[in-house]
Amino acid sequence: MKNLFNLKPGHTIGIIGGGQLGRMMTLSAKYKGYRVGVLDPTPDCPTAQVADFQIIGAYDNVTKLEELASKVDVITYEFENVDVDAINQIKEIVPVPQGTDLLAVSQDRLLEKTFLEEQGIVIAPYATIIHPSDVSIALDEVGYPAVLKTTRGGYDGKGQHVIYSQSDIAPALNLLRESTCVLESMIAFEKEISVIISGNGQGDYTTFPVSENLHRNNILFETIAPARIDCEIAEEAKRIATQIAKGLNLAGTLCVEMFLTEEGAIYVNEIAPRPHNSGHYSIESCSQSQFDTHIKGICGLKLGEVVMLKPAIMVNILGDEYAETLDLIEEKPDWSFHYYGKDEVKRGRKMGHVTILTKNLADTLEEIYETKVWE
Repeated sequence: MKNLFNLKPGHTIGIIGGGQLGRMMTLSAKYKGYRVGVLDPTPDCPTAQVADFQIIGAYDNVTKLEELASKVDVITYEFENVDVDAINQIKEIVPVPQGTDLLAVSQDRLLEKTFLEEQGIVIAPYATIIHPSDVSIALDEVGYPAVLKTTRGGYDGKGQHVIYSQSDIAPALNLLRESTCVLESMIAFEKEISVIISGNGQGDYTTFPVSENLHRNNILFETIAPARIDCEIAEEAKRIATQIAKGLNLAGTLCVEMFLTEEGAIYVNEIAPRPHNSGHYSIESCSQSQFDTHIKGICGLKLGEVVMLKPAIMVNILGDEYAETLDLIEEKPDWSFHYYGKDEVKRGRKMGHVTILTKNLADTLEEIYETKVWE
């Protein structure tokens, strides 16, 4: 197997997945002097538009994965729904620094919860649901309101159903047709926050400022960085993220999503084993972006400190807002507009994002509102 340690510029990085995260990974890698290849089933996907080459194939196609492995010096993935067994088959050909343990944990909510509990991390009370009859019994322990979630495959609010009362149980049970589920107590949180952390697989870690996240229809709408929280809470959130990263011997970038209650308690909601939407602000507002530290981390390089240069607000551009934001480009020359190169504009689809550096978060939030684009 090729040597991973200190993989310097001039080598080639393979990315599984061709979406916007892979695109931004590629841009960072190219600036650093690496070559990049991508595996994705869609020709001219967002990552392929900026990479050196593309292999067209499914993410679980072992033949195509082996072809990618033969052409690169290290492999990473841009999303967690990559086939673990397929990745295990190419690990002997080329290093996959993020490993498959992290993939397996982040793909299965029960495995994730077990791992977090083993690390001593506080999570919401939950119960495993296998049969419909389990729900009523579990609700006696977990209480109302609660959220029934599939153990695998859910994202952006998919694969889950909120149960406020007995009348919500029957429609929620449709999820059991898909897989085993977990029933979680719904935490009465004051803020949703997240921490981006990167590691290099050799005990070196670096954290980004804690961000505050606002969602609409279960899709991230806006990220405020730094989060409007006390310094002590921010430090505790970073400590929790670092403990999780160490438990995984993290290589690359990880996002830890958390709930913060009015009393100051922190509950970890979930982890994402790659750069995250809530960390996009770092491209403009930090001395290194989450993509820079990801590339360094998977190449086994020292990470260095992340310094916030200026507070920022990031707003997602969904298909609903795409056309209107194009009209804002000349009106807002100080805003940083990012577009992902997707071939089709769809309602609710992430088409890009805007990052606004600011001296006054409240004023900038009002400025965003006044555009009438994100209402």
